[in-house]
Amino acid sequence: MRLGRSILVCIAASAMLFASHPEAKASVAKGKQVCGETAQAVKTGKEASRLLLKTLGGNMKKHMKAGGAKDALSFCSMNAANLTAEVGSKLGDKVSVKRVTLKPRNPANLAEGDEKEILEALENLKRNSVVLPKYLLQKTKNGYKYYKPLLINKKVCLKCHGRNIPPSLQAEIKKVYPADKATGYKMGDLRGAIVVTIEK
Repeated sequence: MRLGRSILVCIAASAMLFASHPEAKASVAKGKQVCGETAQAVKTGKEASRLLLKTLGGNMKKHMKAGGAKDALSFCSMNAANLTAEVGSKLGDKVSVKRVTLKPRNPANLAEGDEKEILEALENLKRNSVVLPKYLLQKTKNGYKYYKPLLINKKVCLKCHGRNIPPSLQAEIKKVYPADKATGYKMGDLRGAIVVTIEK
């Protein structure tokens, strides 16, 4: 099963369509209708993930600038989930958005099921020096899932997620997130993904 999904993710890296559901093959045969449907799903996924990144990233940048990593950590622990929910409420009843990872800081962001397998496949591609796609689109029973891989692409991310975190900040992270697993990253590593679920 995992090998099959890994192969599909490899295909998705060039085709930009990740189809894991049996109905996907039948959908492909519909031609232009599917192109329009998938194009709309991609558009929705891009807009939703962009809004979440702008909302979370903008606030994190503001708090990092104002009070450093500890202030940003405090803000994130108290507000990230609520801000994600607020973004979701702006997307309509049939669209939801979240962040998932294999190494969560907040246990609520742990990837499970298909999402876990997709992140594992992406990690495998990254380890084999494959350039990851900007997004993956997965056909589901009720619609689509849009995945935007999140990479460590700014040095400021390493202040809280890197390998050389100051002891005082490490202590604060453990205080706020006792089960933290989100450290040890370096530039270019896969941090996780934004998942946008789109129902028909």
